[in-house]
Amino acid sequence: MTAKWVRIAGWPAVAVALTALAAARAGADELKIGFLMPVTGPLAQIATDSINGFKMYLDAHKSDLHGATVTLIVADTQAKPATAVLQAEKLIKQNHVNMLIGGVLASEGYALAPVSTREKVLYISSIAASDDLTQRDAAKYPYFVRTGWSSSQPSHPFGEWACQNGIKKVVTIAADYAFGYEVVGGFQQTFEACGGKIVQKMWPPIGTSDFAPYISSVKPDADAVFILPVGGAGPLQLPRQLRQAGIIPQRRLIGSGTAFDEFILPQMGDEVAGAVSALQWSAALQTPEAVAFVKEYRAKYGKVPSYFSESNYSTALMIDKVMQETHGKWPGGEEFIKKLTALKIAAPRGPISFDDLRNPVQDVYIRKVEKKKMDGYPNAELWNVVSKTYPQVGQFWTLNRAEYLKQPVYSRDYPACKYCE
Repeated sequence: MTAKWVRIAGWPAVAVALTALAAARAGADELKIGFLMPVTGPLAQIATDSINGFKMYLDAHKSDLHGATVTLIVADTQAKPATAVLQAEKLIKQNHVNMLIGGVLASEGYALAPVSTREKVLYISSIAASDDLTQRDAAKYPYFVRTGWSSSQPSHPFGEWACQNGIKKVVTIAADYAFGYEVVGGFQQTFEACGGKIVQKMWPPIGTSDFAPYISSVKPDADAVFILPVGGAGPLQLPRQLRQAGIIPQRRLIGSGTAFDEFILPQMGDEVAGAVSALQWSAALQTPEAVAFVKEYRAKYGKVPSYFSESNYSTALMIDKVMQETHGKWPGGEEFIKKLTALKIAAPRGPISFDDLRNPVQDVYIRKVEKKKMDGYPNAELWNVVSKTYPQVGQFWTLNRAEYLKQPVYSRDYPACKYCE
């Protein structure tokens, strides 16, 4: 395959690929995709998984989507919202991309959506899970569509699951920004509606690697700790320090699906055995689509695909389905969104459709970390083994949509911690 490298001024970014055959096709349209990822810095592994997932789909189709030759331009956001905006504007004005994909942090999503509106350019969020972009603010951003998830989406069923499975009092330790607030807020709302109590909420900054000051103040009457560390060594250090302090396994370890995601799980050890989380992906899923995807990804990249890999692979799949309908012709951003949100597809993560606010409706899995030997692999490894499936969960789950949208977006202060002292 002949690679086409593209560099954005000032950043070591890059791109991908066209086959010589595809590039030479007479009359072939070019589909330019700007891919915004933190390729340098503490979230670089997440960026690598995301790029690999998207590239794997393109490589399998020789970067030709029904006659449209794809040029993928990867630009480094450094996981900084202001940098993401600058890079998005360069991709639009200098590279003339048809669409933007990416951003990782919820704060990046909130920063990039206004750019898409101002420039009238399609923005697909494959990772950035910022709740309000497909909730209260959906009408502000007609060029925005999400193929991943909204932050609180898996937390809503997870809160009820925790309450129904013997967890009564929870301490939360989650990153101090929008994603942390929204994941914890969704869990708190349904957990407390079911009879549980959040008794303490702590907010370490993104990139925290030493959690001792937080761990030392964990309330003794809690029977579970909900974690969501983000950036740097945090995802490895927090569960290890909880075990070293004796808090785990005396208390149950639960958390966001990203806390135990496959991007970091192979580097973890006994400290996470038994940890339970909720997410729309698990590499241990035994559906034909998931098994085939994991096998192919592992053969190509030498590791189990993370949620970041699957979400971007499935985003490429959705783009392909739309281009199939248009016979490889670019239909414009608004028409593209109409066609994309009308899709019903069988992705590796499971069946996906969309609600009227342009957010996916999809299965959510309760996963327990177990060390086991899976069919087709020689050694026992840590896997997120699925114990329960909540089918076709929307972003409002079973909550009353009208009432939900009247309440504030989940934040540091909402829901209030009424059981904290």
